Amino acid sequence: MDEIPKLITDLLMPGREGGYAKGYETRELILRTALDILLEEGYRAMSMRRIAAACGMRLGNLTYHYPTREDLVRELLNAVISSYEVEFGTIIHAPGVPPEERLARVCGLLIEDVGTKKTTRLFPELWALANHDGFVYERVHELYDRARAPLVEIVAEMRPDLPEKAQFELALFISASIEGLTVFAGYRQPFADRLTAVERIAVRSFIDIVRSFDPAA
Repeated sequence: MDEIPKLITDLLMPGREGGYAKGYETRELILRTALDILLEEGYRAMSMRRIAAACGMRLGNLTYHYPTREDLVRELLNAVISSYEVEFGTIIHAPGVPPEERLARVCGLLIEDVGTKKTTRLFPELWALANHDGFVYERVHELYDRARAPLVEIVAEMRPDLPEKAQFELALFISASIEGLTVFAGYRQPFADRLTAVERIAVRSFIDIVRSFDPAA
């Protein structure tokens, strides 16, 4: 399998418990293997037996760490979104940086991430699954709620005069607009070579929209 590109979507594992370094390393191996199978072969191929075989372990050893596939998927998605949250936190709390610049940095980071193999393959797979699988639906929307929170925070700082509903809707619009680029300008998509140009247009547009938005208009 190709090496998974690492940008902000690399996994951020939960902290180690006490001195169980080997258990921590095993769980990391399981999650990275599961993600690799998900990206290369799809969710249907990501069975517990398939993951165990790819890890070179017995199924019983795998289920010791993750009793069900739902447990594994829950921690996998948590590890993915946690890596975003760390990067967002660094940007949002950057001292002395105006909110407009922080919004530009967050949006730029997200748009650049759209161009990675990992993001282009992972999220459309999750979107499709969410239409038919209630568990995946809940996990995906939990993930997006957490990812959207930094945008809501910056928009609120830029436009404290707006009601919370309008602040949220602006953040939702920005998030949805960036996600929509995946099928057009993501990894190996038709306009992948235009992603940098689109990023410049999008970031400027998002800042202007937040500055000028009037919910009463």
